[in-house]
Amino acid sequence: MEIFSVVMLLFLICAAISVSIIKDLLGTIIVFTVYSLIMAILWQQLNAPDLAITEAAVGAGITTLLFVLTLKKIRGAGK
Repeated sequence: MEIFSVVMLLFLICAAISVSIIKDLLGTIIVFTVYSLIMAILWQQLNAPDLAITEAAVGAGITTLLFVLTLKKIRGAGK
C-alpha cells in the first residue's frame, strides 16, 4: 500500500472511534462528515470513482444536511 492510503486508513480509524466517543452532537456530525470524505478519497484511491462520488454526495452531503436539520429541530423543540 502507498503511504497516503495507510495515512488515510489511520485517519479513518481515528474518525470512527471519535464518533463513538464525542458527546457533543454537532461535533459528532462534523467528524462523521470527515469520515465520509475520507471514505470517498479511499474509494477514489481504489479506482472506484462511481463509489467515491456516491459516498461524497450521500455520505458527506445529504446525510450531513439531514443530521444538522434534525439536530436543529431537536434543539428547537427543547426550548
